[in-house]
Amino acid sequence: MAELNAAVKKGDLKLVRQLVEDGADINAKVESGWTPLHSAVQINSNEIVNFLLKNGADPFARKDNGATPFILAGMTGNVKLLKLFLDKGSCINEYDINGFTAFMEAAIYGQKKALRFLYKKGADVNQRREVDETKKAVKKGGATALMDAASHGHFALVKILIKKMGADVNICDNQDGNALIRALSEDKNWNKGRKNSALFLLKKKSDVNKRDVNGKTVLILAVERESLALVKAILKLDEVDLDDADENNETALHVAVKKKNKAIAKLLCKKGVRVDDDVLDVAHRNYQSDLINILQKYKSPDSPRQPEICKEFSSNRWRIKLQKLNQMHRPMIGKLKIFQYQDLWIQKTTQGGVYLGFYAGEEVAVKVFWKDSENAKREEVCLKKCQTSKYLVKFCGSETRKTCLYLCLTLCEKNLQEYFKEENNTTMESKKILKIIFQAVNELHAFGFGHQELHPSNILIDFTGKIFLADFDKSREITDATKYSVISKDLQGLQKLILYVVMRGQQDFEHLPTECPDIIKEHKEVEDLRRKLELSDQNTLPNSLLEMLIYHPYFWSREKKYSVLKDIGNEIRMAYATNKDDIPNALKFTNDPFTDWEKEIDEKVFNSMVFLDKEKGNKKRKKKDKRIYGPGVTDLLKFIRNMGEHYLEKDDEVREIIGDPADYFLNLFPDLTIYIYDQLCDSEYSKYFPNAKNSS
Repeated sequence: MAELNAAVKKGDLKLVRQLVEDGADINAKVESGWTPLHSAVQINSNEIVNFLLKNGADPFARKDNGATPFILAGMTGNVKLLKLFLDKGSCINEYDINGFTAFMEAAIYGQKKALRFLYKKGADVNQRREVDETKKAVKKGGATALMDAASHGHFALVKILIKKMGADVNICDNQDGNALIRALSEDKNWNKGRKNSALFLLKKKSDVNKRDVNGKTVLILAVERESLALVKAILKLDEVDLDDADENNETALHVAVKKKNKAIAKLLCKKGVRVDDDVLDVAHRNYQSDLINILQKYKSPDSPRQPEICKEFSSNRWRIKLQKLNQMHRPMIGKLKIFQYQDLWIQKTTQGGVYLGFYAGEEVAVKVFWKDSENAKREEVCLKKCQTSKYLVKFCGSETRKTCLYLCLTLCEKNLQEYFKEENNTTMESKKILKIIFQAVNELHAFGFGHQELHPSNILIDFTGKIFLADFDKSREITDATKYSVISKDLQGLQKLILYVVMRGQQDFEHLPTECPDIIKEHKEVEDLRRKLELSDQNTLPNSLLEMLIYHPYFWSREKKYSVLKDIGNEIRMAYATNKDDIPNALKFTNDPFTDWEKEIDEKVFNSMVFLDKEKGNKKRKKKDKRIYGPGVTDLLKFIRNMGEHYLEKDDEVREIIGDPADYFLNLFPDLTIYIYDQLCDSEYSKYFPNAKNSS
């Protein structure tokens, strides 16, 4: 096996032919999973590649890291081989276990022709590196071809990717860094190509408020590279906080002084950067007399003391990180203290992210937006108009700085997705969770807004276990013109959430089945609830649909279900007592699925209600006192009612069999309640059902 691979690596086609003729395994793998075909692509030999493919080499073979020959061809930039493997059936966007595609490899290795060829063949320019959950947990993956080209200093490719191929300059990797951060990060291999790439990205409106893995801002990184041109370009945008610091509390000025770069330090001072005693101490320690004179000229007054923050935090999950933020010296944004750094993330969003923070000294979740974005406006308007809500996340206040809007919200511990991933996720019943979600959406609609993106990640749970609806950046106001489209979209979201919750998050929200599985308890009630959320047309939109469905049988307690069945059974008993032929039409049930109900009842239990001489404490009765129960749901309900009335009179054996009458009958007939509800919900007997006026 090794001999054939070695012959390929040497480019010895004659020996390769001989070994194959002698029976060498053409797809045998050597260390790290290399096949002869992989090696042939690596040495860029079209001739050997073609020979191996003609003799049965697997064009889709993967190395141990998941790389295919097609992906390797992206590294070498061999367009003929790329075309050959595509013709053989390779997928244009296939990737290895680290998420690298042929398009990305071409960007890394500066293969311009290969990049253009792959783009024409449909390569996804903005594809992010796909990695498994383990790698995501340590924030690996997520990078794009543009980030690769920028970090390797391939300026020509950066321009092509942006100008010709439409690469998004603000996509972020799983460390929340964009292409600009990638171009500026790491001291090693700093070159003209990376500098020019960074300058070009700044011109193309790349977000300058991102940070690297050490919390360093774009400005700090530019100073570290000692690039006066980059520093000037960043300052010209007037979008960054000059006094922002990294995780070690070092600002751009600290770095400039440490680097002894007088030109950059002077420029920063002229722009109004804060000059404090700490930075002067650095200059003194390094005996930089020129810098000391500059710094003293621009010396700032003593910094105001930061607001006192409570050191006893409510949050259990975020306590350590809140303590870390509490101990940092951060430039205040009005009443807000925040450090937009991945270690203080709560959740990443398409707009920026949600971070831990302190607003007026209280722990909060801070949602960061571009100030003028449509999403920011929607969220802020919705939050402010819903401040008196009971089930929506609470708005604490907002601040703005440069281009950013900071919305401060009540800090919660986890979202619904995270809750269901916990080993002990049985504290809250599915019914309780769903009822609060229904109440939250109903409340939001009452305030005049539709959510429009109902998802488990938007359902939050605080440290006391209370549930709140959050994330209103896609919300829409409900008007006469939009009412149907807005509400119907939320109802569709609720249909999916019902399934997700009753299945306890065992399947991803995006891959749920179309119906509730039979193994789910009360699955018919679940499906009935979901079905009632369907709207056939604009004329079927009742004003109080959600309010009505909050009182759907799925949400009833077992005691309430049993009570309703007994009440309806009593109505039937009274009708029978008058004249069986005069039984009201509403109680003449159609499509009766309970014709054989007697077979489900234990014989001793059944007989105890048929032969009244079995009743405890009574003398032996005559045969004429025998009670008759016929087939069908009316007699079943009458039986349930009678047993409820006479249960305590039964002997010990019967009561032991039954146990709790509510449990006994509801376990035997789990679909009875929803059947009765559907049959009678529009009749006078609905008075026995819980509703907004009769919620008890």
